[in-house]
Amino acid sequence: MTRSTLVSFVRLSNPGLLAIGTLCYSIGAAVADYLGLPIDRARLILGWLVVTAVLLVGQYLQVHFSMLSEPVGTPQADAAGPDLASRHAPLYAAIIVAGLLAIVLSGLAVQRGAPLGSWLLLGLGIMLAFAYGVPPLRLATSGYGELAASIGLAGLLPSYAFALQTGELHRLVWLATAPLIALTFAMLITRRLPEYAGDLLRERRSMLVRVGWQTGMRLHDAAVLAAAVLLTAALAGGLPSRIGIGGLIVLPLAAAQVWQMQRIRQGYSPHWRSLVSIATALLALTAYFILTGFLLS
Repeated sequence: MTRSTLVSFVRLSNPGLLAIGTLCYSIGAAVADYLGLPIDRARLILGWLVVTAVLLVGQYLQVHFSMLSEPVGTPQADAAGPDLASRHAPLYAAIIVAGLLAIVLSGLAVQRGAPLGSWLLLGLGIMLAFAYGVPPLRLATSGYGELAASIGLAGLLPSYAFALQTGELHRLVWLATAPLIALTFAMLITRRLPEYAGDLLRERRSMLVRVGWQTGMRLHDAAVLAAAVLLTAALAGGLPSRIGIGGLIVLPLAAAQVWQMQRIRQGYSPHWRSLVSIATALLALTAYFILTGFLLS
């Protein structure tokens, strides 16, 4: 495998998505540990492998069908790089990872039996991963993809991790993940903004295309504000106080993000890389501080 091929596959796999997924999954297990419940490490690792495989399969399928919808020779069709110009490469990758997923699921099934509730959540997650990028639903281009992905990534993964260990759900998981769902939604809107013109030209029904870029920016600002309100309410509802310190640390990032959005609406030249980087960092740092807040309390 050449270096360019390896780099292309790394980009195709969206390591940032996998990192956020790992953080969100870890929060669910951290809540169980915070409550003094026993943690089965083998089940914890197997669950993480399952989550990673599901995210990869969903990512590969979404890229595959997105490339199929593009005319040959466009930058979008060749986004995977010259060594992956074949539009079927992501599909082959999805099939391979799906096979590995089946093996890991078999190991999870025989590993002292995962709770029924975790299997139900996992089934919901798999259906959501397929519905996001695979026709006929293709939520990614329906106008509802950002909302579905936010709930799945920041809401479903922690719940699955907790249920995998305990067989049930807990209000602390919901309190911890509600701000993350809002920040994930804000990040996804931010990531679609640089592609808004292309989405509009190709009639891709992203949320920004459906509601308009100005309304989409206001939804972003509302989501960031909602995350701050939800985090404050969660602290009042029983989240560890250490999480509040993390919230204060990321507050300047949130303010900078909203400020940049306001400048773009006012007609200033956008700095897309900075905008996307801050949105991603805001989500990642908030998830990290929530995770460490539970682990250190």
